[in-house]
Amino acid sequence: MTLPNKPPYNTLKPKATSTVGRGKVVKLDVSPSFSQWNDEFVTLCLGDSLEYYAQWEQPTVIVSDGAYGVLGFEGDTSDHLDLPQWYEPHIQAWSKAAIPCTTLWFWNSEIGWAVVHPILEKYGWRYVNCNIWNKGKGHIAGNVNTEKIRRFPVVTEVCVQYVREVTINNLPLKTWLLKEWKRSGLPLKRANEACGVADAATRKYFDQGHLWYFPPPEMFERLVNYANEKGNSEGKPYFSLDNKRALTKQEWSKMRSKFQCPHGFTNVWERSALRGNERIKTKSGKALHLNQKPLDLMSLIIQSSSDENDIIWEPFGGLFSASLAARQLNRKAYSCEIDPDYFYWGTERFNPEFYQYSLL
Repeated sequence: MTLPNKPPYNTLKPKATSTVGRGKVVKLDVSPSFSQWNDEFVTLCLGDSLEYYAQWEQPTVIVSDGAYGVLGFEGDTSDHLDLPQWYEPHIQAWSKAAIPCTTLWFWNSEIGWAVVHPILEKYGWRYVNCNIWNKGKGHIAGNVNTEKIRRFPVVTEVCVQYVREVTINNLPLKTWLLKEWKRSGLPLKRANEACGVADAATRKYFDQGHLWYFPPPEMFERLVNYANEKGNSEGKPYFSLDNKRALTKQEWSKMRSKFQCPHGFTNVWERSALRGNERIKTKSGKALHLNQKPLDLMSLIIQSSSDENDIIWEPFGGLFSASLAARQLNRKAYSCEIDPDYFYWGTERFNPEFYQYSLL
């Protein structure tokens, strides 16, 4: 048996619809009387985030929870085929605003992430890890007709970690480090003397393969001081970005992303689907937003990749779960939501008097 020749990929099916969603469970009778809500920690805007990125401070963390290609909201695509086009202008803007220590957490379905990954790489985002949120069998509760869907029931989402592919003078950091040391004219073995180690400097910090270690700030400072004190005078300063002064250990520490893994966590997050008091619902019990994320998972990724007072971006606010988590962790958050209804109820979560059962 042979299969017929397939037409080119882009002619397999018509262009996916981009705005027809499942319909919302609630709609405000009138538009919100305000288009921005802010306090000392958060700035929440009603509108398209593409129009606001330039006004936001540069991010340490970006939490993306946008289109999944499942008609989840007005503006979502009907399948994964149009997701690259949907995300590209946002990814381009994130890349422009990112700093070397920026981490991106990209929430999506497995196929949604797969088709957007090449766009992320195109704009300088380096894949680190794919984390899986396993909602468990309770998420389907036996209400799936597998004879009809012809597959195993899906109870997962992914949250993929990306960092910036940092370069100096178009060189990877490990290449730049070795080049600067060689420029000083000092033998490689003298790097061990500079760091006060037997061979760790040459074996780890100057390795050009997969065994390369990012020098801790204190060790980087020792290399810098040694090279500038004992290296060839005509090449100074060594380890400089502007040819005027050498990088400090504080500046070097910001040349890679932050990450601290809480004890006992892996890349599989066993966490039931969001329910209970945290889930924002109508009086009839329907979830207000299909894709509301748990605060504990948002807190997990933000706390692991940032410090207090760092800047957090949530480009696709929804009910602003990432911004709320950031606020609770003493981070500063910027977010947009394009839908007036979600914007209104999302900002209500920041109201001390807000209580979900009085929603509607």
